[in-house]
Amino acid sequence: MRFVSYFLNDRLTVAPETLVENLDLKPVPFGELPETEAQPLNRSFEYDKKLQQILYGKMLLLDELQLPLKIIQDHYENGFVMYNHGVKKTKYGWQCNRCGNEKDHLYASFSCFRCKSESCVYCRNCIMMGRVSVCTPLLSWTGPEVKHKSNHQLMWQGELSAGQQIVSDRFVKQIGKNGELLIWAVCGAGKTEVLFHGIEKALNMGLRVCIATPRTDVVLELALRLKKAFPNTLIASYYGGSEERETPAQLVISTTHQLYRFKQAFNLMIVDEVDAFPYSYDKTLQQAVSFSARTDALRFYLSATPSRKMKKEVIQNNLPCVKIPIRFHGFPLPVPQMVWSGEWKKRLERGKFPPAFLKWIKSQAVSGRRAMIFVPSVSIIEKVTERIKEHVEVIADFVHAEDTRRKDKVARFRQGDIQLLVTTTILERGVTVPFLDVVIFGADHEVFTESALVQMAGRAGRSKDDHNGQVLFFHYGKSLSMLSAIKHIRDMNKEAGF
Repeated sequence: MRFVSYFLNDRLTVAPETLVENLDLKPVPFGELPETEAQPLNRSFEYDKKLQQILYGKMLLLDELQLPLKIIQDHYENGFVMYNHGVKKTKYGWQCNRCGNEKDHLYASFSCFRCKSESCVYCRNCIMMGRVSVCTPLLSWTGPEVKHKSNHQLMWQGELSAGQQIVSDRFVKQIGKNGELLIWAVCGAGKTEVLFHGIEKALNMGLRVCIATPRTDVVLELALRLKKAFPNTLIASYYGGSEERETPAQLVISTTHQLYRFKQAFNLMIVDEVDAFPYSYDKTLQQAVSFSARTDALRFYLSATPSRKMKKEVIQNNLPCVKIPIRFHGFPLPVPQMVWSGEWKKRLERGKFPPAFLKWIKSQAVSGRRAMIFVPSVSIIEKVTERIKEHVEVIADFVHAEDTRRKDKVARFRQGDIQLLVTTTILERGVTVPFLDVVIFGADHEVFTESALVQMAGRAGRSKDDHNGQVLFFHYGKSLSMLSAIKHIRDMNKEAGF
């Protein structure tokens, strides 16, 4: 988009060219304008409360605001909205002000209709959120803060285990302060319930709370549980395709990617599954979490499998940590069993299953129990599912990250409509289903890291009424990740006294 700059009330002002009638003013791409300061706040200006609620604590593209450009410009001129550079030139290259990307290979250029440039540079790293280019400004709110209500009530009636209570008390004590805290808890320890009382305190203090997680499936699961626990609280879930992204919620549950849009928004930032891909590998996602929280925010990290870096920080006392080595129901973690299955890749190419795996499929179908069957890649997921259907008459289906019916299939699996669900590692975290067994087909594949195997194994035995869920690693040679995952689980059981 092209803007013009001029002086208004002795201050440098900018405006979209379509709103300026003075033909003597030369329009240029927004990125070529000099840095400008926010206009003085005109407290007598009657601002649009919907715009405030949508834009507060965020940086959004003009395309994301369903309001006339004239209304937005009026808010800018009266000090309520600020135009910020989307992509700007730096001493060393380019920088995206939304995701923080500074890698040259993640920038490209195109012939832009809006700014009339033949080489308008844009950021590829956060393109899934809408294109940010040199000529697209990011808008932020500079007017009054949104005031949140402070009469929230936790309606959860459950009881915390001894380990959960220690963590919950520590969390509640930290609310209103800054700093960091890591909760290292085994899969099924009840990490979500540990948060309830601290979140209630934060909400009643008028603080804004965010729970961030790398996976959409985890967002959906957490949203259901938190809306049930806090029925009188406005809660919004943010993920690709979400219809709640304009909700002015005090409690936000978001994928880490969606946090690119937030800036200095949250007083309490809770990062669930802090070790999970892609968050643990992507510095711009880590930066998004950092930038979306206020500078004086409390940062609370949850993980069953902390990274080596986090473990080192704990050992060096640079990161406070509380550990829960036992599940909420008091039973040990199911220890995976390794089952040799020969050259499973070649057998599958010939349309066959390893005998051991086929035997398990048939016995599982007869048992009536549900099972998650993890496979190493999307390329074989349909083939595995079709072969299963050839051998048993139960309902089987598959799901992966790009599956448009993913949300519906997971819901049907939870309800028991699907008995055998073949999946990639996309469901290794956050999905809780009772009476479930877990199988990793091709567990020796390099995609299955120690933490991934621990998390997948952690889907089984999560219910107190079914704490002995079966976990099987079908393999063609024991990998270091398999051995490390089993040792990790046994060590946690040992620490819990089993």
